[in-house]
Amino acid sequence: MMSEIVNLLGLDADGLAQRCADWGQKPFRARQLMRWIHQRGEHDFHAMTDLARDFREVLERSACVAAPAVIADNVSADGTRKWLLDVGAGNAVETVYIPEADRGTLCISTQAGCAVNCLFCSTGKQGFSRNLAAHEIVAQLWHANRALGAGDPAQRARGERPITNVVFMGMGEPLQNYAATLTALRIMLDDNAYGLSRRRVTVSTSGVVPMIDRLRDDCPVALAVSLHAPDDALRDELVPLNRKYPLAELMAACRRYLERAPRDFITFEYVMLDGVNDSDRHAERLLALVRDVPCKFNLIPFNPFPNSGLRRSPAERIRRFAQRLTDAGIVTTIRRTRGDDIDAACGQLAGEVQDRTRLGERTARAAGRSVPAGGREARATRPAGKRGRQPAEAQ
Repeated sequence: MMSEIVNLLGLDADGLAQRCADWGQKPFRARQLMRWIHQRGEHDFHAMTDLARDFREVLERSACVAAPAVIADNVSADGTRKWLLDVGAGNAVETVYIPEADRGTLCISTQAGCAVNCLFCSTGKQGFSRNLAAHEIVAQLWHANRALGAGDPAQRARGERPITNVVFMGMGEPLQNYAATLTALRIMLDDNAYGLSRRRVTVSTSGVVPMIDRLRDDCPVALAVSLHAPDDALRDELVPLNRKYPLAELMAACRRYLERAPRDFITFEYVMLDGVNDSDRHAERLLALVRDVPCKFNLIPFNPFPNSGLRRSPAERIRRFAQRLTDAGIVTTIRRTRGDDIDAACGQLAGEVQDRTRLGERTARAAGRSVPAGGREARATRPAGKRGRQPAEAQ
């Protein structure tokens, strides 16, 4: 009986060391392998010339370095680049690279679809199929590095790296796929792999409170929280997870996280929805909510997708909202839309999802609910959208 082929992209330092021990190798072989795979982007074991020949033959029989196949590779007019990756069984996820003058940010996905179903996010309207494995998460960074030339010896010699920041802000809720997300984080931070700083890796969550606490203990990196509302009544509608973990619990978790965070603030993401959450009154209530949480705000102009029933706040309204927060002493930025011509902007990541939650049927039966001005609930028909989620620049 043939042994299972293991994809080495999904093994952190401890996992790879254990696997090497199983193959009769010493621990330093694991470090060599990590450097070949992640720093040089090598997938051919025979090219790993400082490994013993018999070990390379074991690797050929027992392991692989394989990323999902690329279905599409699109480049925006502003330089943003989006890959659609085939993760099998009719599912595909999207990964986005956002180049800037002082950094390059890769936005990665952790699930095929998303079960949180935020009202303003297209990924959630597709439903949920499955969690990605650790190797499928890491493969997004591995593939992007190769595509952008990161394995080039001359580039490495100059100390250049096209990807300086990674944000877990693509398709899915990272903290609902905790084990794989944690393994991926450890690989990305490992000096023998990508060597990213904890300050330059951001996990974005809609507010899974118990997992925020676990991340604080296991692998604290920069944290972004999808807030989007100043009170429970409105957030229950915009972010349904709030019904399980209301704002008081979420704010307390944020304060606990800061005890070990690599940065001294939480980034709150706030999508600007015309007539829903963008009034001066909402801004004042938001200030009251976060008064005990050191934070900065990232205001996100809503990026439309079909059948959302929502509109982007006017530019002047966004500017006034930001000024209210700034005048209160909170650092506030307005996210510049990137890649919207290739559906790579925040909230637009789609991929392809074979929904196992039957969201479309449930949405049709429930006849949907929209949130009008002031955040009070009204009856409306809201068909499920087709285009999906993506985010953002690293903080």
